[in-house]
Amino acid sequence: MKIKDIINVLENTASPSLQESYDNAGLLAGNEQQECAGVLCSLDATEAVVDEAIERKCNLIVSHHPLIFKGLKRITGKNYVERTVIKAIKNDIAIYAIHTNLDNIISGVNGRMADRLGLVNRGILLPKTGTLKKLYTFVPVEHAQNLRTALFNTGAGHIGNYSQCSFNVEGSGTFKGEEGTNPFTGLPGELHYEKEIKVEVIFPAWLEQRIIQALTAIHPYEEPAYDVVQLENTHQYIGSGLTGSLPEPMEERAFLAFLKESFQLPVIRHTQLTGRPIQQVALCGGAGSFLISKALHAKTDIFISADIKYHEFFDADNRMVIADIGHFESERYTIDLLHDILLEKFPTFAVLKTAVNTNPVFYYA
Repeated sequence: MKIKDIINVLENTASPSLQESYDNAGLLAGNEQQECAGVLCSLDATEAVVDEAIERKCNLIVSHHPLIFKGLKRITGKNYVERTVIKAIKNDIAIYAIHTNLDNIISGVNGRMADRLGLVNRGILLPKTGTLKKLYTFVPVEHAQNLRTALFNTGAGHIGNYSQCSFNVEGSGTFKGEEGTNPFTGLPGELHYEKEIKVEVIFPAWLEQRIIQALTAIHPYEEPAYDVVQLENTHQYIGSGLTGSLPEPMEERAFLAFLKESFQLPVIRHTQLTGRPIQQVALCGGAGSFLISKALHAKTDIFISADIKYHEFFDADNRMVIADIGHFESERYTIDLLHDILLEKFPTFAVLKTAVNTNPVFYYA
């Protein structure tokens, strides 16, 4: 087992292409070709977490938050980031971060939050654009089914809850093999007419290389003709925030008590209660104030997130409740999520959860 094998599973779950432009997810320290002795899952990569990895004989830390967020001009140990990097390198420990790309999939950080609340009928609050492409290709009629199957098996053809979606048009293709060619059908130097099917399939943009590889591997032609186009359509399972509903409406204070218990919260900062029951819920792990207007537009009863500023609370305008549950508290179950993702693929491998509480915020009661 190499570190690269672990990374492949994580990146197949949440492609690095889904991270926001300001982010720095990925392998931040270490050699991906190194043998992996064990994985330690954490929300943050700190000195204490590196110490724990050393003690528990793990040479890979998978954290949600990137340790290195901005460029390092010097590594002298003057702050916790530099000290953590130095300690990790000295002890041959790799650090991998899976951040906003994990936020931007419906089964990611926000999905784990929704699990705690038992939300149903889930959807993305702010769908991400530029995440879908379409493939057009042309294949002899008798080979069309094999081609479609190969593309579907590689991840193409999913639209919402439907799979194996394609559009097919029969027509006539022409080609003439020049000198040195070995055409699948027809003779070199002669114009050939072939009954073909034009196959169209949609696919997630980050799968393009695999889709083309699958196409060229199964297609009978020496030079398959195909087009790939970028779509403006949004992917309904990719983007920021999450909406969902409670199975049954709850009185506001009862819901806040339920929220406090579900996330082990010492306190909840919230806007004035509206006097209306809670059923439609919007949420975003971490700093999610940029989604307040979207939550209002979605007619949610409560928006749950963290790092809400004083003036942003006014934006609720008595149309919904805004609840700030704390950054660490909103994302704490991401550790379980990472653990579950890796353990499903490597059930006999050492995949551990950190015992270190990395929350830098304390409450005095």
